[in-house]
Amino acid sequence: MTENDVSGVDLDDVLLAVEKAAPVDAVQAVTRSIGVSLEASWVSFLVADMSGRALVRLIHVPIGDLPGGRRQDEDVAMVLPFDGGPQEQALRAQHVLVEYVGDQHVVRAPVTQRGEAIGLLEIALSAAPTAAVVQQVSRAAHTLAFVVIANRRHTDLFEWGQRTSPFTLAAEIQRRLLPSSFTCEADSFTLAAWLEPAASIGGDTFDYSLARDLLHLSITDAVGHGVHSALTATLCVSALRNARRRGGTLLQQAQAADQALIANAPSGSPFATGLLGRLDLSAGILHVVNAGHPTPLLVRDGVTQAVALPVNRPFGVLRHKPYQLAEIELRPGDRLVLLTDGMLERGAAALDLSTRLQHLSELHPREVVRVLADLVLEVAGPVLPDDACLLILDWHGGHGNTRHTTAGADPHRASKPHGD
Repeated sequence: MTENDVSGVDLDDVLLAVEKAAPVDAVQAVTRSIGVSLEASWVSFLVADMSGRALVRLIHVPIGDLPGGRRQDEDVAMVLPFDGGPQEQALRAQHVLVEYVGDQHVVRAPVTQRGEAIGLLEIALSAAPTAAVVQQVSRAAHTLAFVVIANRRHTDLFEWGQRTSPFTLAAEIQRRLLPSSFTCEADSFTLAAWLEPAASIGGDTFDYSLARDLLHLSITDAVGHGVHSALTATLCVSALRNARRRGGTLLQQAQAADQALIANAPSGSPFATGLLGRLDLSAGILHVVNAGHPTPLLVRDGVTQAVALPVNRPFGVLRHKPYQLAEIELRPGDRLVLLTDGMLERGAAALDLSTRLQHLSELHPREVVRVLADLVLEVAGPVLPDDACLLILDWHGGHGNTRHTTAGADPHRASKPHGD
């Protein structure tokens, strides 16, 4: 096996197949190459849907050959809700699973990059796979993650497959304000975020950006609902990103969001609350600006506590009052939780968030945000009166070259499969 040989398929051949194929056919081209190389009966790619509660099998077949699927042109998307079975377990635990089904051995490998669970690669083999073959499938799935990431920029196919519910115009605007990946693993931290939208979008957003030695993050909540709220959120988030990308300090970012709303917001004096952070990855010091936002929570040594911060004015009001910085010193093992009021108010107030966080301490943040979103829907849903948004940061320390991964994820950080 040469250094260019990935998962039994020559990497040069894979890249050539991807470039020759149209963006909508790139995944199919790669999976076909993988299947041929392993003499598989069939190969399938399943993408994680936007709700985080199902996988969607994306396949290209003649119309009518797959009953019950959603269709767009010649593409069919089959929704497979999570049921605790092997597909869900492979994705949640970030572990390759082999199941004997009928007369075939189905190998399921997570398609993951930097902790982002993009989906699942399934390969059916006639013979029981050896450890080497399982490793090949795992590497193939990791390669497939990069193929998906590269090609989803050029087509709506993947996003169409992920949307198991139709979006309103406000939801479409809000979606564009969120980062392309809701999860990020690095050597010193793990981050995951989630947004559970209300029936009428409430303008909640989260964002993050990783620099060489800094992590920028934010969570914001624009006042109101619907398109007007989404437009206010657009001004706020765009101003924050613009100031950040121009090299602005945390205070300058806050001031930019404030000025953007004052100068450009639609009538009605809309405003937004927010919590901005900049984490020094070498020291574990998080500088924050709290612009009228709910207090973050810190889980340390098994105890959840509110983080006392000076509260500044929201963005877009009282323009002459300056913003002030605060500081949080993180310790290895800490879990910091940023959230919007949709996680705390009205029906969601019945959720004992502090206790729940303590019980979820062993789960990957990617799983914690989903579990908490499900719990909010359970106590305040099924349709939320306001968006519920949260961002979870696990601080590990040890910034540098200490990351250990297997096929796009750190197996030591992944949630354990059920029964373990």
